[in-house]
Amino acid sequence: MKISIICPLYNAEGYIEDLYLNIQKQKDVCIAGIKFILTESSDNTEEKLKKLKCNYEKISKKEFSHSLVREKAAFEAEGDVLVFITQDIKIADEYWLYYLTKDIIDGKCEAAFSRQIGYENHKVERYTREINYPSETRIVSKDDIDRLGLMTFFFSDASSAISKKIFVELNGYDNKNLPTNEDMYFAYKLIMNGYRIEYAADSKIIHSHDLSFKETLKRYGDIGKFFEENQYLKEYSAGERGLTVLKYIAKRSIEDKKPLIIVDAVINFGARFIGMKFYKK
Repeated sequence: MKISIICPLYNAEGYIEDLYLNIQKQKDVCIAGIKFILTESSDNTEEKLKKLKCNYEKISKKEFSHSLVREKAAFEAEGDVLVFITQDIKIADEYWLYYLTKDIIDGKCEAAFSRQIGYENHKVERYTREINYPSETRIVSKDDIDRLGLMTFFFSDASSAISKKIFVELNGYDNKNLPTNEDMYFAYKLIMNGYRIEYAADSKIIHSHDLSFKETLKRYGDIGKFFEENQYLKEYSAGERGLTVLKYIAKRSIEDKKPLIIVDAVINFGARFIGMKFYKK
C-alpha cells in the first residue's frame, strides 16, 4: 500500500531539513508523497522547502485550521494510508514509518499512533510521556470503553496513520474548524463506528514541549473549549488519571534524584486544571 504524509508548517526553518531527510531514510515502506502545508511565516521555511524541492502549498494565517488543512490534504492524497505528523517531531530511526503503518496494511487496525519520548531536558514532559506512551503496543476498540473510559480515544496526530478509505468513509473532521484535539475528535468516530486504534510502541519519535505557565494555560484553555463544544466526551470518565500521572512523576523524580521536579509538575498540572476549568475567562 502507498503512504501519503501530511505535515502543516509554520516558522519551521529549524525543523524542516532534518524532518524531510529522515522521512527519506525510511525503510520497507512505499511513500506516495509528502505534502507540506505552509502557513505564511516570518522565517526562511519557504526557502528551505524550495532548496529541498519539497511539495508544498502556502496558505495565509487566516486560512489555517488544525482540522481543515489536514482534512483537505487528506481528501486530495493518493495514498492508501494517510500519515499526519507535526513539524517538531524528531524521527527516532529508519523504521518509524514501517511500524506506524504495518498493522493498518495487514488489516489488524484502521488507525495507529507512535510512541513519543520526551527530550531529556524536559523532565516533566519526559516523565509524563513515559506513562502515557509505554513500551508495549496495544490495540483498542469499542469493547475497551468500560475499562479505559476517555483513554479509549487517546490518539495523537503528532505522528499518526489512518486508512484513507476509512477517513473518507467517516468524512474526516466533518468540515469543522477545530482549534485543538482534532485527533481525539476523529478517534472517537473511529471507535464508535466499530474500528480499531493501535498504539504502535515500536514506531518512535522524540517529541515534547517546554511550555511556560501562560502557554500551558492557553493550550489547556483550548482543550477545555473543545470539551465544552463536544459534550458527548464528558460521558467518559478519565478516572484518576491526573493523580496517577503526578504520582508517577514524583516516583521518577526521586529515582533520578531530582525531587524539585515534582514542584514543576504541580505548577504545570495546576496550569492545565485552571486552563481547562476557566477557559471562558
